[in-house]
Amino acid sequence: MRSVTLLAMRVPFLDLPAQYAEARHLIDPAFQEILEKGAYVLGQWNQKLETDMAAAHGVKHAIALNSGTDALRIGMQACDIGPGDEVITTAFSFVATIETVVQLGAIPVMVDILEDTFDIDPSLIEAAITPNTKAILPIHLFGQLAAMDQIMEIANRHGLIVLEDAAQAVVTKQNGKYAGQFGKCAGISFYVTKNLGAAGDGGLLLTDDDEVARRAKSLRVHGMGRERYYYDEVGYTSRMAELQAAFLHAKFQFLNQWNARRAEIAEIYQAGFAKAEFGIPVIRKGNESTWHQYTIRHPKREGLMAHLKENGIDSAIYYPVPLHLHEPYAHYGSGAGSLPVTERVSEQCVSLPVGHHLTDEQAHHVVKTVLAFD
Repeated sequence: MRSVTLLAMRVPFLDLPAQYAEARHLIDPAFQEILEKGAYVLGQWNQKLETDMAAAHGVKHAIALNSGTDALRIGMQACDIGPGDEVITTAFSFVATIETVVQLGAIPVMVDILEDTFDIDPSLIEAAITPNTKAILPIHLFGQLAAMDQIMEIANRHGLIVLEDAAQAVVTKQNGKYAGQFGKCAGISFYVTKNLGAAGDGGLLLTDDDEVARRAKSLRVHGMGRERYYYDEVGYTSRMAELQAAFLHAKFQFLNQWNARRAEIAEIYQAGFAKAEFGIPVIRKGNESTWHQYTIRHPKREGLMAHLKENGIDSAIYYPVPLHLHEPYAHYGSGAGSLPVTERVSEQCVSLPVGHHLTDEQAHHVVKTVLAFD
């Protein structure tokens, strides 16, 4: 194994202060107004964010919540996913995907993924369907949508609900349709590292279903119904703070240009790695990736990451151990070897910086540094 140290250049994985610097002329006055008025909960900024998010995704309803995890959990509960129901999904994801299924008493059924796009393999879904199957939960991983036409066809044929895990796919589309327009609802995360990140946690539920929207709005406030302090069902504390909503609303004004810049950085990588022997991202036909991550598959991942660090380049692993091999969820799976593609990808995946703050020079430095390692 050979590692060559190149001309030093710092390439951070994420630059949150740079994002704030661009949007501060919108953020600071909004914060000042909120603090002066003392209107901290479910006010005008929540309403503005919800209105803009619904319009951006082409759906009737957007419900602001305090995390992407709650968006999944509340969305499932609003769709009557509960004890004993089976939900088909994958093990190559952040834990919230199946954690929320388990918290509702439902059963995650994890199938393997496609190696080139990292999302659920549609050809494996039907074999996993049983009389207890109630929903399919595809994950729009790393900024591109799963194979939704195939998934919806299977779901419609078997009478199943589709719930989209769109945590990493805000304003991401496929064949002209946005995340949230396919399934009964979709959960989005605004965690700080996302393309549109809050100053902490935040989430959003997208849906065209009036009843799902009504229940979600109730569930985020302890299950409170139309009358204050009267409860329809057991709910949660999941309101989004007005400060977070204002922060997100301000940054949302820049999201399209930020995503366009991420695409430019990704294109530099795609061109630079076109002849490389390791696996590079594949964008499904019809998808317009928003490049939440730029993730390659490299057989010498640990050595490559050390080499990148020596040359001032940050990198990260999403995700090092698939969910079916973690102790709390192992009994829902069939152990090591049961999801061979997922397990192989988890051993090889490494994400490179792709934030909009990067310069072309930094992106080319990443390409040269990766190619200098063998």
